[in-house]
Amino acid sequence: MPRPEPLDERLRPTMQRVLLATVPGGLALLWFQGWGIALNLILAGLTALAVEALMLRLRRRPLTPDLNDGSALVSATLLALALPAYCPWWLTVTAAACALLFGKHLWGGVGANPFNPAMLGYALVLVAFPAHMSQWPAAHGVGLLDGLQQVFGAQQTPDAWAGATALDTLRINRSLTVDELFAHDPAFGRFGGLGSEWVNLGFLVGGVFLLQQRVFSWHAPVGMLGSLFIVSLLCWNGSGSDSHGSSLFHLFTGATMLGAFFIATEPVSGAKAPFARLLFGAGMGLLVYLIRTWGGYPDGVAFAVLLMNLAVPALERFAEARQRRQPA
Repeated sequence: MPRPEPLDERLRPTMQRVLLATVPGGLALLWFQGWGIALNLILAGLTALAVEALMLRLRRRPLTPDLNDGSALVSATLLALALPAYCPWWLTVTAAACALLFGKHLWGGVGANPFNPAMLGYALVLVAFPAHMSQWPAAHGVGLLDGLQQVFGAQQTPDAWAGATALDTLRINRSLTVDELFAHDPAFGRFGGLGSEWVNLGFLVGGVFLLQQRVFSWHAPVGMLGSLFIVSLLCWNGSGSDSHGSSLFHLFTGATMLGAFFIATEPVSGAKAPFARLLFGAGMGLLVYLIRTWGGYPDGVAFAVLLMNLAVPALERFAEARQRRQPA
């Protein structure tokens, strides 16, 4: 009987595909937000690998299998892509360290985490440092040297350098129509946030690639995007000043596609049964819309997935009971 393939050997090809799939969206972010995204990726990646090695040592486990499986690097990459470009270096390091410590190793390491590690790290720094997490750069960011000075605190942030995102602007808007916002507000593009339309298209391309590679099934992404589309369509009240945005706006603004194809599909903390995965994604889409529209944060992907992580046992039981009721 052949020996089973080691876990890291099974994980590594999947993690490599996930990293490859982030390239289109990551390049779009790099184009529209500048070198800060690359700095986030480097800082988060190095921190995640260092914390992973340290925790493996403390747990008296060998470095080679677990450190090479790619899971820490994937969590760091997704976290870095979600953080504001040019956020202080210590914020990126703190978020990555929390993601690995509290999102992974506290629960026993790879394959045991009940929460999405990347989004747990993101949520922790969002709650702890809300001012820094609201500093989003204007389109195309700044040059590499200025970016390094911003990240490492050698230069004070100019007042006009950062601005509100399209989601933030729409949430607090009470006077301008949506058409006026799209015509005059620099945060808005053609049908979504300026630049985020292309970023979301990039992550959509990467997500379709992962579906084609059978890295995950369609249930969670379709559940999230379908739920977000339906609820935003039902709540859409045109282009008046009290509008919450069209379905197209919500699908291609913020972290929608990143959440649908790279966050909702995390295999360990998400649901396992196909119907449960569909419900998991649908719940995420609903929560994202509720948080975006009436919550206190500009985007709701991180909190949505963490709340749905808590609901996974109930979703699995519901899916199992549904399966038993179906005729053989």
